[in-house]
Amino acid sequence: MRHTRTIRNARTKAAMLAVAAIGALTLAACSSGTTEPTSSASETSTGTATTGTMEMTPITVGVIPILDVAPLYLGISQGFFADAGLEVTTELAQGGAAIVPGVTSGQFQFGFSNTTSLILATANGISIQAVAPGVSSTGVDGADFGSVLATADSGITSAADLAGKKIAVNTLNNINTSTINKMVSDAGGDPSTITYVELAFPDIVPAIVSGDVDAGQVVEPFQTVGEGQGLVQVGSNYALTDPNLMIAEYFTSTDYADANPDIVAAFQEAMTKSFEYATANPDAVRAALADYTSMDEATQQAVTLPAWNTTIDDNTVDLLAQLAVQDGFLTEVPDLTGLK
Repeated sequence: MRHTRTIRNARTKAAMLAVAAIGALTLAACSSGTTEPTSSASETSTGTATTGTMEMTPITVGVIPILDVAPLYLGISQGFFADAGLEVTTELAQGGAAIVPGVTSGQFQFGFSNTTSLILATANGISIQAVAPGVSSTGVDGADFGSVLATADSGITSAADLAGKKIAVNTLNNINTSTINKMVSDAGGDPSTITYVELAFPDIVPAIVSGDVDAGQVVEPFQTVGEGQGLVQVGSNYALTDPNLMIAEYFTSTDYADANPDIVAAFQEAMTKSFEYATANPDAVRAALADYTSMDEATQQAVTLPAWNTTIDDNTVDLLAQLAVQDGFLTEVPDLTGLK
């Protein structure tokens, strides 16, 4: 297993402190650093390496230091990738927007990004190929790993009440705005009256508590932090969009997939074992979070885990593309063959 390296680099006080702690821990995982290859394998002139009698192929996977990618870390520690002949280096990025160019430039052989970002990249002519699902909704409203939060006295008691409100999201015109819009529309509200404000995840809970925004969309661990500060869930935007919603995928460049079908197959095999292991061993997932998020133990135990399915959900890809058109991110649905 190789070490991780990074490429990036009065009411509100309690919330600020709690979220700042989580944010600082997360940012620590994102801070600039240098590669620390620690493999004992010996490099060969062809770029492969050997351990004992088994030839190992080094690969780098661009990921975000969030709960979602826990199966990858578990798969590495459990030896699933080594069994498949892959020596994995993980490289941390702030978001999927930084990972896509990293993959297409060859800096990473594989990357993790949300499905809507991959749809937008495809529409812009970037040649990428999905190779595995990334993370999915639990499908249970009120018990998912992402939701819209508001204060208990906000008067917002249903998704329809979000119409006309100011809502914080981590990225404008992406999966979170699309899924909130659908949740509000399905509840009888008018999403066109919503004002979205872009804030980093660590800043969203304090903004809600202080009243700077009416509500905010967060994922774990910020959902747990917000509820700890008295915020309440208005709705689980992923689960209410589709109970099987696939929020993210692992992907590679089309050129790399065409040139290295055996390596892609080995990655898929190892990811499938990793997803199955994560699903069967939630305690191991929670323990693994300490390895790359520095999340404190209490939060590790409290967060709601997502679902990790083993197959790509084609319906999600189609649905999120249709919502992107409906919301004006795209003028038409592109050819999505590469994401299925």
